[in-house]
Amino acid sequence: MKVKVIEEKRKLMGSFSTVDLLKDKVYEAVIDNGKMKWYRIIDESGEDYLYPPMLFEVVEE
Repeated sequence: MKVKVIEEKRKLMGSFSTVDLLKDKVYEAVIDNGKMKWYRIIDESGEDYLYPPMLFEVVEE
């Protein structure tokens, strides 16, 4: 799945660790099978992290 950050929602997260997600960049995401179903994304740091789906819009299933 491919997702893109919704900038307005990212700003609402305050100090949440989203500095490594670029505005308007499309990221490859995998839904984590844990309880919360967050997206696992390799961000600009080169590491994969879990992010809440509310921060993204799906651009390709």
